[in-house]
Amino acid sequence: MAVKKEFQAESKRLLDMMINSIYTQKEIFLRELISNSSDAIDKIYYKALTDDTLVFNKEDYFIKLTIDKENRTLTITDTGIGMSQEELENNLGVIAKSGSLAFKKENEAKDGHNIIGQFGVGFYSAFMVADKLTVTSKTLGSNEAWRWESEGADGYTITPAEKDTVGTEIVLTIKQNTEEDSYDEFLEEYRLRSIIKKYSDFIRYPIKMDVTSQRPKEGTENEFEEYKEEQTINSMVPIWRKNKSELTEEDYTNFYMEKRYGFDKPLKHLHISADGAVVYNAILFIPENTPFDYYTKEYEKGLELYSNGVLIMDKCGDLLPDYFGFVKGMVDSEDLSLNISRELLQHDRQLSLIAKNIKNKIKSQLLSLLKDERENYEKFYKAFGRQLKYGVYSDYGANKDTLQDLLLFTSSKENKLVSLDEYVSRMPEDQKYIYYAAGESVSRIEKLPQIEGVLEKGYEVLYFTDDIDEFAIKMIMNYKEKEFKSISSGDLGIEDSAEKEENQAQDNDNKELFEAMQAQLEGKVKAVKASKRLRSHPVCLSTEGELTIEMEKVLKAMPNSGDVQADKVLEINVNHDVFKSLKDAFAQDKEKLSLYTSLLYHQALLIEGLPIQDPVEFTNDICKVMV
Repeated sequence: MAVKKEFQAESKRLLDMMINSIYTQKEIFLRELISNSSDAIDKIYYKALTDDTLVFNKEDYFIKLTIDKENRTLTITDTGIGMSQEELENNLGVIAKSGSLAFKKENEAKDGHNIIGQFGVGFYSAFMVADKLTVTSKTLGSNEAWRWESEGADGYTITPAEKDTVGTEIVLTIKQNTEEDSYDEFLEEYRLRSIIKKYSDFIRYPIKMDVTSQRPKEGTENEFEEYKEEQTINSMVPIWRKNKSELTEEDYTNFYMEKRYGFDKPLKHLHISADGAVVYNAILFIPENTPFDYYTKEYEKGLELYSNGVLIMDKCGDLLPDYFGFVKGMVDSEDLSLNISRELLQHDRQLSLIAKNIKNKIKSQLLSLLKDERENYEKFYKAFGRQLKYGVYSDYGANKDTLQDLLLFTSSKENKLVSLDEYVSRMPEDQKYIYYAAGESVSRIEKLPQIEGVLEKGYEVLYFTDDIDEFAIKMIMNYKEKEFKSISSGDLGIEDSAEKEENQAQDNDNKELFEAMQAQLEGKVKAVKASKRLRSHPVCLSTEGELTIEMEKVLKAMPNSGDVQADKVLEINVNHDVFKSLKDAFAQDKEKLSLYTSLLYHQALLIEGLPIQDPVEFTNDICKVMV
């Protein structure tokens, strides 16, 4: 006679939470039940290692799914170790008691065969889709079978049962459809197949199911009949557990496509088998192209996370730093601590160690690509270089040491991409700084007046065309003891002592002229002075302080930026014919001096791509010069 037993009060509350909130998707129930079945077979395997009377023949062990649409039942049968009456009571009667966890503690496996089951927890996820659960089990070495039955939080019964073979059979009576949810899908072959392939494809034992197929009807030409055929749904052996020597480039590419990591082909793969402080396997891919939503809020970074071959998370963001968020792939570890369900990870030391290891592996792979496959690296950099620069800038430059060697910039030498290391390695001995110029495009930068003096000295200039470039470089500050210097900076450090004296003399000789021009441009420029950098152009703007003109443009384009202003200096080429006109106007015609000052200032603004406050005034000034 069946005796009804109640769950403990804590168990009732946990069961309600389990069904309604812990699991984010109802389909998870099948992953949990299959994992429990796999754990039960693992227990027999482990016992066979220490019990000479047991012979473990892997072909005899499997998990079977059976659908009965008429009675709305889904049955999951395994050939595992089974449970006694006491074990049914302990493992299923008290929610959150893990039979597999207790087994693991009692029998520390030394062969690496890990058991991760949370039998008293994941089992109850079945109530998300079932009104009733019936578990019939016969344990190894016993002649008795027992049936555990429950319809939810009210309680359960345990009664004697008949079962010929060792193992466990779980029958789920699937819920009726509601307006919000359709439960029929869990009685459909195609849906169950897709769930198995998604979460349990790499369970090490066959997961079997009778699958409907079609064949020509005997004695006819165009008629077909349906028939049932038992098929193994899962592939069992994951690619990451195979020897690298067995795998070809095509195998990795096919895996990339099968997992839908991207619609492109991977540029490079990285197969990791770590066996140190933390044990894990991983296959990582560097994509060839940027996903269409990569630079949007909708893009979600992360790697697939498996525990002992069972998919735990589709995208575990904690495994990748943001700056390597473009990497696709998976990680499988037996060392991860799981709590409540396989969905919820404890953010523990193991996960942190794996993430740190992966970060270093990715960096090493990218450096290797830069060194040995330059064309492929530049292809990668075109797609994801911007993300690396954001990584340098973010977190106040905390990641600059990790990323600075991966950066590339177009160079004035041959107009090619160069690394910071390549730039510094070929600097002349007398060159103090790493020079750079910022602008909208390379063609615009090449026409900047400020660049002439630096190039004339034979110094290489890096071209910054991304709006993040200067901000990232400000975080790096210096590379191999060489500071970065914008070609628009006040002091370029390119003149010798004789040139410095000559420039100082020019400023002293024209002090009154420059003061008059500065007075007219009060509030617009900080100073007017003779230029040390101009050669063929009459005028340019330079800056003092940390904020450059290009940085000002970027910041002003942002909402709520306020009145952001770089400290500008108007520099005049004292060797240009225009300067003679300025001096003449200063001596003879102050009105003309005002006109020339306004024109030169606006000319300098246009060269920098800065807006002119009053275009009408500017065009009128041009007309005055023409008449």
